[in-house]
Amino acid sequence: MAGRAAWLFGLAGGLLGSVVALVAWAPAAWLALALASATGERLLLAEAEGTVWRGSAVPVLTGGIGSRDASALPGRLQWQLGLQGTALVVRARHVCCINGELLLFVRPGFGRVRVELPASQGAIGQWPAAWLAGLGTPWNTLQPSGSLQLSSPGLMVENVQGRWRVDGRADLALNAFASRLSTLDVLGSYTLVLAGTSAVAAGGEAGATLQLATTSGALLLQGQGQWVASKLRFDGQASAAPGSEAVLNNLLNIIGRRQGARSVISIG
Repeated sequence: MAGRAAWLFGLAGGLLGSVVALVAWAPAAWLALALASATGERLLLAEAEGTVWRGSAVPVLTGGIGSRDASALPGRLQWQLGLQGTALVVRARHVCCINGELLLFVRPGFGRVRVELPASQGAIGQWPAAWLAGLGTPWNTLQPSGSLQLSSPGLMVENVQGRWRVDGRADLALNAFASRLSTLDVLGSYTLVLAGTSAVAAGGEAGATLQLATTSGALLLQGQGQWVASKLRFDGQASAAPGSEAVLNNLLNIIGRRQGARSVISIG
């Protein structure tokens, strides 16, 4: 009996050690597969190397499953995962696009997951607008140029049994935006603000608001929307500044549904 007990303990110890080793040395490709599945293959970690806990990859945007559109960022994104209490801590660096180190806290729970961007983050980074072409229509037609700059005083996004809650704010600036569909060197610069709201919708969900505004340029964009009940609804419009109507006419026909001098943009 003693020999059998020792054999069983040895077997259990061996299995536990194998599980620990498997978790500790899980390949980075597993994380890439999980991200691809979660984003409908719109965000990929190509050429993943290392482990889930410490690895690197090339970030790629695509148009989704079956799409032939794809656009990669220069250089490699590096990440490191660790534990802090019940939270998974994500630290990411990317020389081309992230200012210093990006810090995220992921807090899983029963039927919920919360992602927090700490208030100390401030200016997070900047990305080439040309990267958006990988998402397919309409970006592959627009072939945008310029830069995307993301900043936040703190943001929390939580999913509880399929219901979303957003708290905090994130600002996305599109600077010196241009397109191959226009002869203008620069169409304009714009801001898109995502802000959490404490107002609870009919479905019992606290959502977020979106505000789009033009800071400068010949192409005037404005709009507002709301992210509630896991759906985005956005209504906006595009128009030409006085004197730029002729040169922007073709672009306005593509951006949205034409109504006289305006182009109406509707999502959701």
